[in-house]
Amino acid sequence: MKILFLSHYFPPEINAPATRTYEHCKQWVKMGHEVTVVSCVPHHPMGKVYPGYRNKRFYSVERKDGIKAIKVFTYITANEGFIKRSWNYFFYMIMAIAVAPLLPRADIVISTSPQFFNGLAGYFVARLKRCPWVLEIRDLWPESILAVGALRNQRLIGCLEAIERFVYRKADYIVAVSNSYKSHILARGGSAEKITVIRNGVDLKFFQPRAADAAFAEQIGVGGKFVAAYVGTHGLAHGLDTLLEAAQQLRQRHDIVLVMAGDGAERERLQSRVREQGLENVKMLGQLPKEDMPRLWSLTRASLVLLKKTDLFLSVIPSKIFESMAMQVPIVLGVRGESQEIIEQARSGLCIEPQSAAELAAAIRRLADSPPLCRQLGENGRRQVEQEFNREALARRYEQVLTGLACGGAGIGQESR
Repeated sequence: MKILFLSHYFPPEINAPATRTYEHCKQWVKMGHEVTVVSCVPHHPMGKVYPGYRNKRFYSVERKDGIKAIKVFTYITANEGFIKRSWNYFFYMIMAIAVAPLLPRADIVISTSPQFFNGLAGYFVARLKRCPWVLEIRDLWPESILAVGALRNQRLIGCLEAIERFVYRKADYIVAVSNSYKSHILARGGSAEKITVIRNGVDLKFFQPRAADAAFAEQIGVGGKFVAAYVGTHGLAHGLDTLLEAAQQLRQRHDIVLVMAGDGAERERLQSRVREQGLENVKMLGQLPKEDMPRLWSLTRASLVLLKKTDLFLSVIPSKIFESMAMQVPIVLGVRGESQEIIEQARSGLCIEPQSAAELAAAIRRLADSPPLCRQLGENGRRQVEQEFNREALARRYEQVLTGLACGGAGIGQESR
């Protein structure tokens, strides 16, 4: 089967959509399929082209683990500012459509949303290629930007919601990453028999429990400390002021350090606040290469998974919870809804009220003071991801959907945990 995958992000970028796309495509190549991924020139989240890449050609081609990775000419911008980011997404859609006639035949086209225009690109490319179109929904858009107040123009909102309903109706099949998303899609024109839920997962071979990396601990200045780490995007949706407020409450605990690894629209402001308030118990590392992530997880004794308190995020499942569980790191979860159900079922962490600095600080203290509890929660988490969130198994399930469609069937309309 020849699979054409449209993804705004792809390695060497290391965010959740890049990782999900890469790990699924890598498995499909191992299963004997030909996979082509069309993505931007890597620049997320800093808005700077990664070393070794150039943004001067219509498109360039490289090979990664058997995947044909095509990087199209990109409008480069940082992960901040609604207008520039929207143009970045729209420009990618135009480029993906423009390059499609130059690509070999495809049996199936997948586009992943958000980004919203990336998802919509699949409609046009699949018609150019005369093959089925699978729309992958990793987040609800435009709902996600409304939840953080990034868009208020009612006419524009109405237009985007109309396009949202259009793509749900026109997609030959939809793969959603959470059960809650399925209900949302059905309410906006999707068909139950054309939706499968395939949650995020983790590469259990890459993320394995390991001894604490003492050299890395000294390098980042956390040697001998209980490390509570937030790993991921520093964006408007994450409410990371809560983390800094918790750090204020933990200032007298000299054995505890809060680490923030990642980048995003809020990072500079948060960094300024750390300096202004003299929060010496907070370490902001910036974006780390993927190969350093297991080293950081090896030092982490509590993984902080935080989002703002809004109803939209009841359906969100942050992918970092699976990496934490795979590394046997207990989770402090400040997210309600489906994410909380996963953590409670696995008994792999402590759930707190979103945006409650007091509860966050209390949960960190509790874990720091109870190594046996940390160990038990970590072991529970690893066991759960081995049973339900193994990326290899999820990729095989996804492949069944694609094969059914490519062969003229209707996919497999059942949920996958």
